[in-house]
Amino acid sequence: MEDQKEEEQGAWGGKETVLVVEDEENVRRLVAEVLEGQGYEVLEASGGEEVLQIMEGYGGRVDLILTDVVMPGIIGRELGKRSVERWGMVKVLYMSGFFDEERVSVNVLEEGLNYVQKPFTIDALTRKVREVLDK
Repeated sequence: MEDQKEEEQGAWGGKETVLVVEDEENVRRLVAEVLEGQGYEVLEASGGEEVLQIMEGYGGRVDLILTDVVMPGIIGRELGKRSVERWGMVKVLYMSGFFDEERVSVNVLEEGLNYVQKPFTIDALTRKVREVLDK
């Protein structure tokens, strides 16, 4: 039975906790469902303020924050910094549908940052999540 579950999860699955931060509800739900289908425990937030509430109230460990870069309120980059301060070794994966630097006011592509370009395929997303978690 365990082998069947692992096969369903595929090569990019895991058991870690991922916090998905996306202000567009449809995108957030879709990403959460994909990751849950791969075996991850998924928390969801629509923006920075909600993440701060989760940081205060969640008793477990968050292994990865998958956050949109451009959101109302706290931008993804600031959210990533605060999250690392709160949870220590939490990893951050940034996503954005904007590639031009005028729309993305922070240099999200600077060396060392984990990034996935929207729109992405399910395989590309789950592969990148697994890659970042395994770093």
